[in-house]
Amino acid sequence: MTPKALSRRSFLTMSALLPWALRAPGAPQIPVGLELYSVRNALKQDLAGTVRAVAALGYQCVEFYAPYFEWTESQTKDVRKLLDDLGVHCYSTHNDSSYLGPDKLSRARDMNLILGSKYMVMASSHEKPGLDGWKTVADSLNLAAEKLEPSGLKAGYHNHQAEFTPESGVRPIEILAKNTKSSVMLQLDVGTCIEAGSDPVAWIRSNPGRIRSLHLKEWSPEPGKGYSVLFGEGVANWKAIFAAAESVGGAEYYLIEQEGSRFPELETAKKCLEAFHSAHPA
Repeated sequence: MTPKALSRRSFLTMSALLPWALRAPGAPQIPVGLELYSVRNALKQDLAGTVRAVAALGYQCVEFYAPYFEWTESQTKDVRKLLDDLGVHCYSTHNDSSYLGPDKLSRARDMNLILGSKYMVMASSHEKPGLDGWKTVADSLNLAAEKLEPSGLKAGYHNHQAEFTPESGVRPIEILAKNTKSSVMLQLDVGTCIEAGSDPVAWIRSNPGRIRSLHLKEWSPEPGKGYSVLFGEGVANWKAIFAAAESVGGAEYYLIEQEGSRFPELETAKKCLEAFHSAHPA
């Protein structure tokens, strides 16, 4: 085939695969972790035992969700020691919007520093109606980012379906991306993005360097399935998502998230991690 015969589609396909081809042998892989909401029932019964079990499955990092805020300082230090002993990192926490507000930010910041976090991610914005409400969310993220910066922490935002559902012809996630500082991470929840009818690959490519972590949540349009399918059983094009995230998005770590499946929580986490390793280039 001559260079002139190379179709545009072939060129784009080869370009998407290029990041894998250029990865040096032995180069460090992006760590894969578990959003601990995936094992929330086990976590409530035995926090330390569940974290040990997650580490034993081969997860390299974890993300604690909102209940961590109720821990004492001593408990938080115990959790950090446990993570260190297991060789597991906590790169981010999943937070209610109030934790990034003026009344709770200092406490949340201190707890995140103990845990070794890099990002405090707003996971529930309680936005007011309309696009102006989303601009208010953006303002609150910028303010939190400014207050966190001296400590070395960064703010982030985690989407659900609403952010990718157009309002007056505009997706709220676009308002957030446009009106927040580049330092604010846009943590992509893949499943909810797809369910809302958006293309996660296109979103990643339109926001270079800002998709620094992804929730690898699967979704299926089949009746009764939705988010209950395991990683790889839904419609997400994971190879294309990984290629975009690592070549353009600035991905620093992945987090598998499962809202529930036909298997027990820890077995679900095990099966999802195995499927991830099958789908992600070594």
